[in-house]
Amino acid sequence: MGTVFSFDVRGGDPDTVQAALAEAVTGLHRVDAVFSTYREDSQLSRLARGELTVEECSPEVAEVLELGAEAERVSDGWFSMRYEGRLDPTGIVKGWAVERAARRLLAAGATGVNLNGGGDVQLLGTPGQQRPWRVGVADPLRPGGLAAVVSAAGADELAVATSGTAERGAHIVDPRTGRSAVTDLVAVTVVAPTVTWADCWATAAFAMGSREGLNWLESLPDVEALLITAGDEVRCTGGLASRLG
Repeated sequence: MGTVFSFDVRGGDPDTVQAALAEAVTGLHRVDAVFSTYREDSQLSRLARGELTVEECSPEVAEVLELGAEAERVSDGWFSMRYEGRLDPTGIVKGWAVERAARRLLAAGATGVNLNGGGDVQLLGTPGQQRPWRVGVADPLRPGGLAAVVSAAGADELAVATSGTAERGAHIVDPRTGRSAVTDLVAVTVVAPTVTWADCWATAAFAMGSREGLNWLESLPDVEALLITAGDEVRCTGGLASRLG
């Protein structure tokens, strides 16, 4: 997927967890092979060219497309699975793959899982007794600094996902124009139970801009967010403070 994945796995039978870890890594490579927009022979590329139907693809393709359609509906089209007129569910695939791999490890008996896929993090369980997972949110305007630290205290599952221009430049598309989104934002970090949705909502909110994006994020259940503008203004949802620490 053109990025780095890291695993922090705690507890469980070592052999069982190690086997599940190997399966999770294999699964991530398979997701890349199936959904890559850069490989001409991937199922997604062939589907986009009309060489395959959804029914002829792996079941994961239909699952991701259904999730993407739901994200488009909830965001009123600000999240999109199309790029330059072509099918491209990239905006949901990574988060979905991260969450699926993390749950595979938890199902294998791990008591704590922290899976980071290119900055999109799924947290499950805990790293130890009375110790919550904590995730640093990079400051997009001060390289090496942190804008906030998110704590998963009291939550069995929590995800943190950021969309912005600091790492990859202007890569987020405005679905209305088909061109790079030009807003007052440099980063949107979303905190939600699952990284599948956290990643989608961060992307959609970035395309909206700070005012509309913040209002929309406030309307979503179990979602908190931190928005940073190019003018170094920090805006956040009302309940975010309860997740910092």
